Amino acid sequence: MNKQTLTRLKQYKTDGKIFATLTAYDATLARIAEASGVEVLLIGDSLGNVIQGQGSTVPVNMEQMCYHTECVKRGTKNSFLMADMPFMSYASPDQAIANAAALMQSGAHMVKVEGSLWLEESVYLMSERGIPVCVHLGLLPQSVDKQGGYRIQGKDAESAQQIVDNACTLVEAGADIVLLEGVPSTVAKSVTEAVDVPVIGIGAGPHTDSQVLVVHDLLGISQRLPSFSKNYLAEAGSIEGAIALYAEEVKSGKFPGEHYTIA
Repeated sequence: MNKQTLTRLKQYKTDGKIFATLTAYDATLARIAEASGVEVLLIGDSLGNVIQGQGSTVPVNMEQMCYHTECVKRGTKNSFLMADMPFMSYASPDQAIANAAALMQSGAHMVKVEGSLWLEESVYLMSERGIPVCVHLGLLPQSVDKQGGYRIQGKDAESAQQIVDNACTLVEAGADIVLLEGVPSTVAKSVTEAVDVPVIGIGAGPHTDSQVLVVHDLLGISQRLPSFSKNYLAEAGSIEGAIALYAEEVKSGKFPGEHYTIA
């Protein structure tokens, strides 16, 4: 696989080429994912759920995110690495810049933040200072207590338009990628068409520029498998085969298809 850069990812969108994204938390699975053709690896704060056994992503802290980013970095050469900024690590612009710098110095090529328009100043300042930013919209795992659980967002016309408008505003502020989670496929399609940066979807239907899954869900070993996730290990028979099949089906547009589209 060629070296994956932000410029290359943006060119994929321009060319209409779908790329694959997958979570990674350690050097071994990161190495396998890269060898299997996954272009983007997300060091997700979902490690709180699948690695630490926590009930949510909220307990994950910066020290842990930096550690796992370093691990993934050691296992890869060409993948584009995106690291989550954990709960309350970007509550203010100054905090966002300092913690984003720590993740970049740990090996990330981009940081990801969850929220809405309150992120605008932080996104602008980070981008201005050379930090690539992905904004995570829709269902926000760090805000499940506020959102009332893991519920689909943007189901009515007003909230759907708000997601589209927020994406456009944050891209204008400097966001380089948008990640949409738990939104209707029509909303994801509207966002993907409205912005000129790549859009990654999870539980957001088939119309985005990339798909992402939690690797433990892909392998069918999570305690609770989301309805939008496919157990590739059951079909492929090996970890290497499962991740390679996932990457192939994402790039061909076969996954998620209708069966793994939740709304």
